[in-house]
Parts: sequence; C-alpha cells; structure tokens
Amino acid sequence: YNVGTGLKPVPTEIKRDQNGTIKENLIIKGNNLLALYSLKKQFAKKIKLIYIDPPYNTGGDANIFTYNNNFNHSTWLTFMKNRLEVARELLREDGFIAIAIDHFELGYLLVLTDEIFGRENRLGIVTILHNPKGRNLAKFFSENSEFMLVYAKNKKLTSFCKVAISDKARKTFNLYDELGSYRLDPFMRIRHDSTRKNKPKFFYPIYVSKDLKKISLKKQDDYYKILPIDNKGNEYSWKTLPATFEERNTKGEYEVVKEKDKIIICNKYRQQEVIKNVWTDQKYQSEFHGTNLLKEILGRNIFSYPKSLYTVLDTLKIMTNKDDIILDFHAGSGTTGHAVLALNKEDGGNRKFILVEQLDKHIDICKERIQKVLEKENIADSFIYCELAKWNEKAKEYIVG
Repeated sequence: YNVGTGLKPVPTEIKRDQNGTIKENLIIKGNNLLALYSLKKQFAKKIKLIYIDPPYNTGGDANIFTYNNNFNHSTWLTFMKNRLEVARELLREDGFIAIAIDHFELGYLLVLTDEIFGRENRLGIVTILHNPKGRNLAKFFSENSEFMLVYAKNKKLTSFCKVAISDKARKTFNLYDELGSYRLDPFMRIRHDSTRKNKPKFFYPIYVSKDLKKISLKKQDDYYKILPIDNKGNEYSWKTLPATFEERNTKGEYEVVKEKDKIIICNKYRQQEVIKNVWTDQKYQSEFHGTNLLKEILGRNIFSYPKSLYTVLDTLKIMTNKDDIILDFHAGSGTTGHAVLALNKEDGGNRKFILVEQLDKHIDICKERIQKVLEKENIADSFIYCELAKWNEKAKEYIVG
C-alpha cells in the first residue's frame, strides 16, 4: 500500500487494538475484489457490518452513471458472487450484511445471497421509500422505492441492537441517566391473563419510603406498602418475579411517581423499537438527505443518486455497537463513512469504517466528503487513504531491474 491521508502528514504509527487489529478509518482505492482479498489477512472474521450499494444493473444512461450499470446479466451475477463470497469471510460470526438493490436484479440476487449466506440466515427484505415522486416518464409502474437485503453471518449468534429509529418513538424516551435515554412505564401489568389468580408468584408487596426515593422488598414500618391493585380493586401482577425485581432494583431500574393520591411504581424502559421492514420516513428520501446533503457539504452537485445518510445511519444503529468495524466496498460518495462518523458523534462510539472505491472521480469525492465532515462537525477523528499497489508498475520495475 501507499499510505497517507492526502491532506495531512503520513501517520508514523497505525493504531491497533489489543489483538493487533487495525483500528483506523481507511479509504482504499483499487479494484474491490482485489481489495477484499487484501483485507482478508487483517480483517477476516472481524467486520461487524458490511453495507454495500452496488450497481443495480438497470441499464442506466452512461451520462448519469459513472460506474458500469449495464452488465450482461450473467456477468453481473458473477461480479456479485465473487465479491460476496470473500466478503462473507470478513464478517464476524455475529455480523451482518446489508445490500441495497432495486427490483431489476432483486430476485436473482436473493437466490445468490441465499446460497452464499444461507437462506436460514436471511433476516428480511426492507422496502425503503426513497423517491416519493417516482419517475414521471414511467411506462408502467413509477418506481419510488428500493430494497435492502439483510443477512446474518449466523442468525443464532446475533441480534439487533435495542434502539429506536423513528422520530416518533425516540421522542417518547425523554429521560436520561448514565446508561442512556429511557421512559417510565407502569410496573404493574394490567391484562386479562396477568391477574393474581393467573400469576400468583408475581403478586407481592413492594415497600416505598415516604419521600418516594427508596424502594425495597423488605417490610418497613414507615414505608408505603404497594400491591398491584388497580383503582377498582382488581388484583393483577407485577412484570417480574421478586428475585428479578430485586436484582434490577439494585441497579436503579425503578422509580416511583405520585399521581393525585396514588403511588405508582415504574420501571425504566430503555430506548428500543420493533424494527419494521418498510421504511417510509421523509429522512430516507435520497433527494433531500442524499443529493442535496452532499451538494451542501461539497458546494457543488457532482454525484448522481447518493444514498440518504439516514438510510445508512439507521442501519448502523440497528446492527452495530460502539467499537465495531464497518466495511463498504462500493463506497461511492462515502455515505457509509459519513454515517459512521455521525453515529459516533451521537452516541460517543468509536466505530471505524473501511471504504473501498475504484473510480478516480468517486474516490476524490469520498475523501473530500469525509474530510469536510470531520472539519465542519468538529469530530476528533481521522482517516488513512491507501491505494492498492499497481501490479503493472511493479512488474515493470522487475523487468527494468
């Protein structure tokens, strides 16, 4: 590799974790198949998420697309197969891969990815409303959505992070402590199947101090005795058994509120949401949060159809933790790198990205974008720019020598 940032002095030392794995943001110029094989030695089984937005192979106008978007069908499948097979080897056992695609190759790609990652590891197909206006000149359906195929390396060994990605859900978590945001939910479970008769072990007294600050299962003479009984005298149950309550209580997971004359025990419900497979929020629209955002960052419009930043950002929230490595070997304008930096700033994480791109125009945009995001957002991070060694130049050296 020829290593350097292009904009800052070459670092004297590559940062690594305790296992010797490189922990730097990398932007790599070169053929992505060769790059994937080059990365194997260092990053095999160490990547938590691979996010890619490959050519959709829809026969796009050459004036619009600067990459090959008009493969022969079988060539496109071979192109994808070769890269996905080695990409799988880079994933951690609890890792994920997310692939953006439209309807044109969706069915064929689905069969291919089922073969490579295992049908049993397919987590779903997410439909994303990225262009509500659609295409005005469409002869049949006017396309306004695209898809994201999501697979786990091993479905049994992983899970999604507990996060809320919709603005509506996030706003309900309006309280904060050292562990993050939460909301207060009543600890009493009022359901027809959660009565004292049906769940007798979940019916027990909880004692609360007069100032409402101390909560205990031990009887205290000067404490309030609280039972899961509603205003009509119906006996229900608490959400957990006494032992579980006691364990969580020592961690400060309960609070007491007083409404009129009634004392209510509440549990801290941490930020989370059931993730749907249809994303329609305005933030996923590529015109506003892809094209216009990139134009705002660079000061000019020179890249066609970049992804919405929030499509990638929410994917990262769902599938990565604060110290993970994310790979995108169809880097384009660098949206994935931008999303990694944005999420780190939001949650204090130290995720690192590896971006691979071959085209000169794209790699220049990618570097400029990441550099400007670092500067404008005042982010204390950096990246290293690398180029795959050119075989022809090396061969010429041997011949001349």
